[in-house]
Amino acid sequence: MPAKNYLKIGQKQKLQKALKEEENPEIRERILILLLLNDGKTQAEISSFLGCGTKKVSYWCVHGDPENLETLKDKRMEGNHRKATEEYIKFLLEIIEKKPEELGYEFGRWTAKRLATYLEKETGISLSSSQIRRILERKKYVYLWSKYSLEEKWDRQKRKAFKEKLKEYLKITQESPERLQVWFWDESGFSLRVIRRKNWCLKGTRKKLRGDRRKGRVNVMGCLRYSDKKRWVEFIEKGDGENFYQVMKCFYQEVIKEWVEAGNHVKDFREKGAKIVIILDNASFHKQEEILKKIEEEMPNIHLEFLPEYSPDYNLIELVWHSSKEYIANRLFTSIEELEYLLHRLLNEGELIIKWERKLKNKGNSVKVV
Repeated sequence: MPAKNYLKIGQKQKLQKALKEEENPEIRERILILLLLNDGKTQAEISSFLGCGTKKVSYWCVHGDPENLETLKDKRMEGNHRKATEEYIKFLLEIIEKKPEELGYEFGRWTAKRLATYLEKETGISLSSSQIRRILERKKYVYLWSKYSLEEKWDRQKRKAFKEKLKEYLKITQESPERLQVWFWDESGFSLRVIRRKNWCLKGTRKKLRGDRRKGRVNVMGCLRYSDKKRWVEFIEKGDGENFYQVMKCFYQEVIKEWVEAGNHVKDFREKGAKIVIILDNASFHKQEEILKKIEEEMPNIHLEFLPEYSPDYNLIELVWHSSKEYIANRLFTSIEELEYLLHRLLNEGELIIKWERKLKNKGNSVKVV
């Protein structure tokens, strides 16, 4: 064991400075071992003082060189990316910006594992997925859901024309709701239960589960009035032309009922009642000729305004569906009736609170009704 004060003045000052500046606690501990040894402490005393093993103290007393602080580092501190050259990292950052389809793959997004496999094939350097993640984190990358966009399928001229028309409708309904009502119409579905393949089980055992995506489903069809955000929803077996017509018929009667309750006569509704513009998507059953003819003949106050293709972001009721699904996402239901009852309270009785100003990334883009 070296004698007391075996360190030169320069060596001692270098170690003391490093002790103050070093961020790694393990290296600070090793520096302290050398300084305590220089003060004449025995290895047993140093071990007791630092709360570490005597073997550790003995090792660094022998291998720690006060002239070369690099000797205080072990191989673990060289980093997990020592295999990753600058060229490898540069290539990784180029690949991460490319779509997998461009390189002939069927999958739609890169995972760390897929990146590691592809880069090993191209560069011959083998890294684990966790190493890839750490490299990307150092380069300020995060793993988030990509924005799903329908922009490539838009007809921008149609969207611009529709936006101007919708803007005019909303202006009129805000100024004179007795003249015009704007309703947003759509269909949606709510699952009773999702069975996932992952499950809690004892180590060494594995539960068997069927691969069902869902068991039980509630389908709804309805609309939302722009002026006061009133919702009106009906439960249906499935979305088809006949159900669309029947629900539209019930909706029309509901509007007439509201008109009568306001002190008006049924016979005056056609001439004096508000015109009803319904904004809806291009589902095939919405456009069946016989259905459209019936609506025109039997519900003269209704005017159907179809959205441009791939433009659900102009349909305000999407916010209602999304908020409803958020509300029930973590709840358990024992029956379809229980789920229907809650949905009725949320959608028809006003219990669902919706933040209308929120920027919801829904079905491709933010819902952004003018």
